[in-house]
Amino acid sequence: NTRTSIPHHNMALARRGGQLSTSRRKRANPHRPALHAAFRSSTLRETVFLVGLVVAIFFVAWTYHFIQLCLDLNTEGGEDHGDRKLPGLVSPERSKIESEARQLRGSASVDNERQSIKRSKATKGGFERFVGIALDLSGLEPNETLHRLDTEDPFGTRNFDKKLMEEETRLGRILTMEEIEKLFPCPQIEERITLPDFRIEAKAKAFRDGVKGTFLFFQHLRKAGGTNFCSLAEKNLPKRAQPRYYCMPDMAWSGNKNAGYLHSWSNEEITRRMKEHRIAGNEWENFDPTRHFDLPAVFATSFRHPLDRALSQFRFECVEDRGCHEKDIHRWWEKRSDLKNIYTKTFADPAVGAKRYFRGSENSQQRRMFMSTAIGTLSKFHIVLSMEWLAYAAPQVKGTLGFKDVSALVSWFAHEVT
Repeated sequence: NTRTSIPHHNMALARRGGQLSTSRRKRANPHRPALHAAFRSSTLRETVFLVGLVVAIFFVAWTYHFIQLCLDLNTEGGEDHGDRKLPGLVSPERSKIESEARQLRGSASVDNERQSIKRSKATKGGFERFVGIALDLSGLEPNETLHRLDTEDPFGTRNFDKKLMEEETRLGRILTMEEIEKLFPCPQIEERITLPDFRIEAKAKAFRDGVKGTFLFFQHLRKAGGTNFCSLAEKNLPKRAQPRYYCMPDMAWSGNKNAGYLHSWSNEEITRRMKEHRIAGNEWENFDPTRHFDLPAVFATSFRHPLDRALSQFRFECVEDRGCHEKDIHRWWEKRSDLKNIYTKTFADPAVGAKRYFRGSENSQQRRMFMSTAIGTLSKFHIVLSMEWLAYAAPQVKGTLGFKDVSALVSWFAHEVT
């Protein structure tokens, strides 16, 4: 049967051909078994070598990590860690490793590092802590904030303020610095809100030295001692260096149309126009923290208790009939939304329409951001006065601005006090 014999014939030929091919390979390579055995032996040795290398690398890495851990424990914990032990390490071995670590790094460098950390903490001041308190308060609803201020006195100032007023009333005069220190001793460095100092002293010195082009940028908060401050400047600056209209030079710049609108002028325009004048008041617009600090100026402002400031403005505008015909203070206050949160808005300079963020728990984070910006701005001002304590500001004004006549600080004008 040819159909079945042909495949069998082919398979026989294939087997025979394979046997012939194998026999030829064996005859042609009589040493092949020896080479193959050698190859297997070489592969085994290489495998053992690679495994040993991996184990050695792992051991070295683990040892390095272990020693580094000991070093970190030694330098970070110091004596505060006491006799705390590492897992799986008995006390004598730990002592030996720590001793070697100190020798490697040098005990002197470790001591210097500790001293450096202590110095940095000591000079850090209390600014961050007090800002944290302010941000927490700003995140609350207004009634919650007022309740917290009334019941807790988180800044620790109410007791001093009360004692100061009692002593002034009893003595019928302002107190000396020695008397004030008895009521309010100078706090430790880490408790001072003025540290670290973010002010640029070189700008204040340039103003004191009369460097041409330098001037006093006064952020005038209405009914918070601004007129007093302008009078103070007038007593200490040459006549030609004073703007004609209440320390606001832009009245002349605008052709007698506007005064106290420095936010509307670019830094280049302000610098170019302030060649002669040495004070510029910004009363009706916010301070711009993104660019105003670039001006060649020393920066000052004056605050007043918010409720007293609002009442004073109502009296000035409405009771004394200066453009206001509303005699009910409650209705007047509801209409004057521009006066609410005025301190924060003035120094944070939020976008138009931001007043909606000052209420509601859902806007807590936004209020914290505004407060953070405002405080950060004020921390760079060379002088931040409190109208209630102007009589005690003479040393600061003399030292920072170089003014000699500070009589205006105690001579309050009637419309500022009432």
